[in-house]
Amino acid sequence: MSTKAVSTKAVSTASAKTPSTAPTDGAPTRFKSRFKSFPAADHTPEPLEEPAREDIRLEHVMAALSDPLRLTIVQRLLLEAEAYDHTCGWFGFDRPKSSLTHHFKVLREAGVTRQRQYGLERRSQVRIEDLEDRFPGLLDLVADWRP
Repeated sequence: MSTKAVSTKAVSTASAKTPSTAPTDGAPTRFKSRFKSFPAADHTPEPLEEPAREDIRLEHVMAALSDPLRLTIVQRLLLEAEAYDHTCGWFGFDRPKSSLTHHFKVLREAGVTRQRQYGLERRSQVRIEDLEDRFPGLLDLVADWRP
């Protein structure tokens, strides 16, 4: 895969040649990721219910990513994220809140994203380490995807 397809902004926020941080569950990291992982702060709420790393299934991930809006959500989180997690308003989609809630729930239940509840809002991030461990190269495909 060519990194030429990645925008300049993406290169500045993604780590092209350094390994990501080790997963918090103590599992070994056996990959190098071009995506920057943001560690959780000490005051970060616990994640909402999500599948464990070993329970993430390829058919569920592929089903979640089959929708262009969800694929766009994951791609933007990979390439443009500037902090640990983002609200659905950060994306600027002109969609009803109920529709966006559904899309974010599908991604979380498939194990693609992690969500945390901050008061009345939920914030999301891609589960980079977990997906790279289970399906090496998948996130590169998502990052290089063009509609």
